[in-house]
Amino acid sequence: MKGIVLAGGAGTRLFPASIPISKILLPIYDKPMVYYPISILMLAGIKDILLISNPQDLENFKKLLGDGSKFGVKFSYAIQEVPKGIADSFIIAEDFIGDDNVALVLGDNLFHGQGFSSTLKRVAAENKGATIFGYHVKDPERFGVVEFDKKSGKVLSLEEKPKNPKSKYAVTGLYFYDNNVIEYAKNLQPSARGELEITDLNKIYLEKGTLNVEILTRGFAWLDTGTHESLLKASNFIHSMEENKGEKIACLEEIAYLEGFITKSELLESIADIKNNDYYHYLTNLE
Repeated sequence: MKGIVLAGGAGTRLFPASIPISKILLPIYDKPMVYYPISILMLAGIKDILLISNPQDLENFKKLLGDGSKFGVKFSYAIQEVPKGIADSFIIAEDFIGDDNVALVLGDNLFHGQGFSSTLKRVAAENKGATIFGYHVKDPERFGVVEFDKKSGKVLSLEEKPKNPKSKYAVTGLYFYDNNVIEYAKNLQPSARGELEITDLNKIYLEKGTLNVEILTRGFAWLDTGTHESLLKASNFIHSMEENKGEKIACLEEIAYLEGFITKSELLESIADIKNNDYYHYLTNLE
């Protein structure tokens, strides 16, 4: 399975902080925002990752991440010249995806929960259909919304930012698809706002009876870091969790080591030039 991180967008809601740099490179506590979605793909066992960004920010992502070898993965890069919607990612990534299945995560989404890695690996192992993730929110009108049959749990409908939501379950920015996603994306028609909507793509799978929805239950955290307030909340959340547990969240070097992507000696070699900080000391003390 291949992985895609969509890290485009102007970040207008984060102006002026996002004027000189992509919002996806802004820090969430002690790590760049992009580390968090990348960590989700790595925890799913995905090692071949395409990062899609706008032309002006691409070099900064390359400077930060390189070819991925220090994390035991392979990073490729592509440009989205004009924001055309999330589903446009699969058209841009057609050659990268090839004959494989693919997972896509939005660059400004943060996920954290006990046992999530096992769920991700299980979903990634599916060969057919699509899997999306639902999360209970207080303001579903801001998101894509999934409606369930209350008795059977069957998915009944999907709506994009409805004025009168049929449920309080938002569709998060993490999606797993079989290889049919490329052709489905190509056949989408732009919405009224001129974009290829991910909700319309998911509706195709729903109509074909091949859409699965995983519910992220209580105790799980999903944060969309698109505003100053949510950015601060995310940083405070990560700080609190790391301080309480003594473990880092979305530490790519640690994940690479624990997942067996790199050895301990390769990890130490990759951080040899970043001494005299807490991040270095944390990694050198890993068992």
